[in-house]
Amino acid sequence: MANQNTTETLTQLDELSINTIRFLSADMVQKANSGHPGLPLGAAPMAYVLWSRFLRFNPQDPHWQNRDRFILSAGHGSALLYSLLHLYGYDLPMSELENFRQIGSKTPGHPESMLTPGIEVTTGPLGQGFGNGVGVAMAEAFLAAKYNRPDFNLIDHYTYGIVSDGDLMEGVAAEAASLAGHLKLGKLIFLYDDNDISLDGPTSLAFTEDVLARFEAYGWHTQRVTDGNDIEAIDQAIRAAQAETEKPSLISVKTIIGYGSPLQGTSKVHGNPLGEENLKKAKETLGWDPGKSFYVPNEVRDHLLEPGQQGAQLQAKWQRLFDEYTKKFTQEGEELRLTYNGELPQGWDADLPVFTPADSMATRQASGKTLEAIKKTVPWIIGGSADLASSNEMPTKGEVSFQPGSYDHSNIWFGVREHGMGSILNGMASHRGVRVYGGTFLTFSDYMRGAIRLAALTEAPVTYVFTHDSIALGEDGPTHQPVEHVTALRTIPNLTVIRPADANETVEAWRVAMTRMKGPVALILTRQKLPTFDRNKYAPARDLEKGAYILSDAVGTPDVIFIGTGSEVQLALGAQAELAKENIKARVVSMPSWELFDQQDQAYRDAVLPPAVRKRIAVEAGITLAWYRYVGTEGEVIGIDRYGESGPGEKVLEEFGFTVANVCEKARALVKQ
Repeated sequence: MANQNTTETLTQLDELSINTIRFLSADMVQKANSGHPGLPLGAAPMAYVLWSRFLRFNPQDPHWQNRDRFILSAGHGSALLYSLLHLYGYDLPMSELENFRQIGSKTPGHPESMLTPGIEVTTGPLGQGFGNGVGVAMAEAFLAAKYNRPDFNLIDHYTYGIVSDGDLMEGVAAEAASLAGHLKLGKLIFLYDDNDISLDGPTSLAFTEDVLARFEAYGWHTQRVTDGNDIEAIDQAIRAAQAETEKPSLISVKTIIGYGSPLQGTSKVHGNPLGEENLKKAKETLGWDPGKSFYVPNEVRDHLLEPGQQGAQLQAKWQRLFDEYTKKFTQEGEELRLTYNGELPQGWDADLPVFTPADSMATRQASGKTLEAIKKTVPWIIGGSADLASSNEMPTKGEVSFQPGSYDHSNIWFGVREHGMGSILNGMASHRGVRVYGGTFLTFSDYMRGAIRLAALTEAPVTYVFTHDSIALGEDGPTHQPVEHVTALRTIPNLTVIRPADANETVEAWRVAMTRMKGPVALILTRQKLPTFDRNKYAPARDLEKGAYILSDAVGTPDVIFIGTGSEVQLALGAQAELAKENIKARVVSMPSWELFDQQDQAYRDAVLPPAVRKRIAVEAGITLAWYRYVGTEGEVIGIDRYGESGPGEKVLEEFGFTVANVCEKARALVKQ
């Protein structure tokens, strides 16, 4: 009888806890008069089971290295996540819940990892969190394989998430899911909030596939829980997913969106507050006091703080294991300390290549040689290409790639999945412990723009290697010749875009990327060979770190300033030499990065581009739209504001005026004005 009473008490406490999560979330949305109450009302039971019975975390240290990760890919249901964080002991007070979706709060409309303690990744754009979860699981697998030793399972955690119908409709999720199945990421477990409703109406209007069959075809372990309120069935499904170590898991949990409210099961509860009357009726239906808002019963508060307290004990035990590990495996322990602190090994850049004028090469080739050198000194750098490694000049020789059974290898074959690659890189970066990079052709950066934007928003240290950077690509034609892409990337806040002019600038671009611990960096690299500048004659390539620098100056005040990037800097140098024969004094400025240049103080910027010298010509094989910020109203831009042509690269450049002769002609006309 005693046991029966205990069971009844626990069952009542479970129900009370679930309803607390539900109505904290609904109250947040109602007070803000904005948000998505449907998901929290339906998905609260699965979230409660996961957080109370499975998730290992310490709210006092949200960055504990071996915590389980939880990702709410369906970020529109952010009120659910904020309720969980508050109730399970994170530093998110009730006042922040009451300030949901307001300026300056830590509870914005969609979760932001840089803002709120306990949020692993920034989600909301559907499908991105799914891909992030795959990346987190890949980072865990890599670090575990590389650093764990017998009796020292330092890296040993699960990646969990809640995903929605909308997430699973997005192509980025399909790309990431396909790769995850191939990689056999057995410690990745997603709960699918299968409620048959999306924003516009029932999913039957556009989404009638057999989702579990699709994921089985991807190589996932799948299960179905037919009642989203059956917490024991959810519990058993998660345990079964944990037991399947060779496949990632998707658990379809059949829920009712807006559960308990008069609007349940309809799209009306997806993205709008319930309204005071409907919220009151929902509380009455589920046995909650309709007169109470933002209410947490004492027994619920005590109950939900217990997992975090247990997590603190787990972390203390883990820390003792780590301390013992570092004594026994000194080098590995130091590497883990460095990488989790976002530091680099002493002398990591000592063996970076230095190129001479005899080394004519494409900047993509210089990048590949630089990356090979970095990988020898920074063992936790990991990345790859979207099936273009040989074209992107990424290291592939002499090393097995990251595959099942060889997770300790650092070359990833992403397949033809640019967007999936982008979201996975963000997840890997958020895990910490790794430095990540990914490559493709510049023109395909469009395919992954959503992920790039989120990397920039969250200041994720991701390096993008974008090659084949202009119409000089040649015969593949305008479908593959990027014209607008460099400018488009420059418009993304927090993204540092670098287009180096020669091999040594490329080395320095990688130095910037590796030492920049906040924010992504995009390297824009050529397919065609470029001359390597004689640095005994010209300014040192290390000046790239300033974004722009005087590569070659005139004697006295220049008549005209050439500003070039990438492959077009050689045209500016050629024009400078020709114009000198006519006593026209030209300064050549290499400007590989607008963002880095704009971060310099005004005195430096004025020294490079003196306000008094207003005759300026920018030369870049891309659209001219934004260059006028540097050349001014009296300057000129030699660029291309249309799509290219198919033909030999040199001929295409000549066709569109990217020649020394044309640069000289424009300069003469400008100087005469």
